[in-house]
Amino acid sequence: MRHQKIAAGISIVAALLFLNTKVVVASDITDSKMRLVKTIAGSISPKSVAASQNGLVSAHNMMYNHSVTIYDSKSMELVTTVSDQVKLSELGIKGFSGSYKGAPVEGAYSPDNKYLYFTNYAMYGKGFNKEGHDVCSPASGIDTSYLSRINLENFQIDAVYPVGSVPKVVKVSPDNKYILVSNWCSYTLSVISVADQKVIKSIKIGRYPRGIAISSDSKFAYVVEMGGNNIHRINLDDFSQKLIPIGSNPRAVQLSPDDAILYATLNISGKVIAWDLENNREIATVKTGQAARSLALSGDGSTLFVVNFNSDTLTKLRAADLSKVQTFKVCNEPIGVTYDNESNRTWVACYGGSIKVYQN
Repeated sequence: MRHQKIAAGISIVAALLFLNTKVVVASDITDSKMRLVKTIAGSISPKSVAASQNGLVSAHNMMYNHSVTIYDSKSMELVTTVSDQVKLSELGIKGFSGSYKGAPVEGAYSPDNKYLYFTNYAMYGKGFNKEGHDVCSPASGIDTSYLSRINLENFQIDAVYPVGSVPKVVKVSPDNKYILVSNWCSYTLSVISVADQKVIKSIKIGRYPRGIAISSDSKFAYVVEMGGNNIHRINLDDFSQKLIPIGSNPRAVQLSPDDAILYATLNISGKVIAWDLENNREIATVKTGQAARSLALSGDGSTLFVVNFNSDTLTKLRAADLSKVQTFKVCNEPIGVTYDNESNRTWVACYGGSIKVYQN
């Protein structure tokens, strides 16, 4: 499929498609220029950041710091640091003794904001012998890992869930029925039942599952196959699948508020793509930089934020036509991004050890 290049605007045909799918028009959020309001440093190495939309933003600091740091979204001050260390036996996991460390990758909040879930790239301690890595397959024999749950009332880890090898992204369905985890080296998606508090399904995805988005009605999940060209649409009623041929090397994914348009980053080409889900076709693409990684969407659906890992930049886009509002140097190796609706701020995770907060 020939990708359209975005210049000053989009074609009349594409514009009509956007109008028909009721995308929110550009707002004050979109048109304003971003300005740096705070740089957060300390003992952090954030792989990702996540806004709760209820007053908190968390950073997930991998095995380099073994922590999740949680900040007040208004003051931008540190609320607490949660160690990833757990005693598996005390959390109902048999066959383990002593303490174990994890490696927080990505996080997701429950719809009721009672919990923060985070994936652990690997576990460290007795019985875990083969740490994960980025080039792998189910035949690699890499240790399976765990999803951890932080109780936001006391900021303690109160549950863990066995998942696959090198779990990456976690998302919770809006109806709080399922927790979904993409397992990079297992090539699977783990489906955890909130009611049953256990994994009820493991779904084959293909090489390197990563980004996940869930429709607002909780009927469909969209799971990226980063090692291929597809996004897997999974029916959460019967777990049947349909492939969306999004393009080579997709990584992160977001849904428009009306669930009509899928936005995704295409890592190798450094592009963001908008996909019409009803007609199963590309609407538009735009190149944002080298290695387009994480993607965030404002709550009103008007604005996209993408970090370009190898360009060291952040790009702000109008969701309505993927036109660029702003691209600027943000830090060395920006890897994660999130948007807080109430404060109208964008938080960027810089892998080298800082967080940049921008006012829109």
